[in-house]
Amino acid sequence: MGSPSSGGADLETLARVVDRVRQNIERVIEGKPDVVSASLVVLLAGGHLLIEDVPGVGKTMLSKALARSIDCTVRRIQFTPDLLPSDVTGVSVFNQNTREFEFRPGGVFANIVVGDEINRASPKTQSALLECMEERQVTVDSTTYVLEQPFMVVATQNPIEMEGTYALPEAQRDRFMARVSVGYPVEAAELAMIATHTGANPLDDLEPVTDAGEIRKLSGIVGQVHVSDAVQRYAVALISATRRTDDLTLGASPRATLHLVRAAKAYAAMQGRDYVLPDDVLTLAQPVLAHRLLPSVEAAMSGRSTTAILDRLVAGVPVPDSSRV
Repeated sequence: MGSPSSGGADLETLARVVDRVRQNIERVIEGKPDVVSASLVVLLAGGHLLIEDVPGVGKTMLSKALARSIDCTVRRIQFTPDLLPSDVTGVSVFNQNTREFEFRPGGVFANIVVGDEINRASPKTQSALLECMEERQVTVDSTTYVLEQPFMVVATQNPIEMEGTYALPEAQRDRFMARVSVGYPVEAAELAMIATHTGANPLDDLEPVTDAGEIRKLSGIVGQVHVSDAVQRYAVALISATRRTDDLTLGASPRATLHLVRAAKAYAAMQGRDYVLPDDVLTLAQPVLAHRLLPSVEAAMSGRSTTAILDRLVAGVPVPDSSRV
């Protein structure tokens, strides 16, 4: 575990910044503290976030509120059926004056990329995000361009049952650290939303409360959070359980293991701890793992959802004693 003096001071700094960002987002997103917390976990863990829900519940509002709370470069890409891969990554254009090709960056060249309705673009265009999301770089015409850190893709999508949507490829889903659903607001939150959203757009008054440099420092603090051998084995046991069951045709990947542990480290830091508890891993199992799994034909025909299957698998894995980790 980290040193109590420096580690404690770092965690206090992290808590202050996270609280500022959280309060900023909650000025726009009413009554969804769990969703906001999950978004901040992914940000601090250096991952990418997928927000899936029906139209009109605030998916894009949440992603924009997160982006505007940080003083950094932000680009928004509206995914449509006619969007081209070059619109996402960039393209080389011949300059008649210099008689040379010039690279014009695409929408991914920003610290935070808001991909709106990502599953309305073709699979070919969706795949343009694969390299940048995993390797933090873009290769165009044999030239590789490194993306500035922090780099986070916040994508929204409608359920696959909605008209005009394409299923995200498995490789694409696996690159998102977590998937969250906003859900419908409770009545009190919806009443408050009427009061604040009908007169003006609350996003217009949102000011940054931190910057890219500070986020990089906080990610470094998260990286120092201790993960004991017992907690590591518990995370691997959860992942392994998804690969052994007949209810799933596709279990979680090794990348999922890394994402689960990184997210747990960020979650622990947000709780003021410099070490991860098994409960941190348990809390994040659903948002980090569920979107990566594919149910078997038999499970789908019998009405067993991926979420229900994962719940059963998680319940069957013994949880280490927190006092011994």
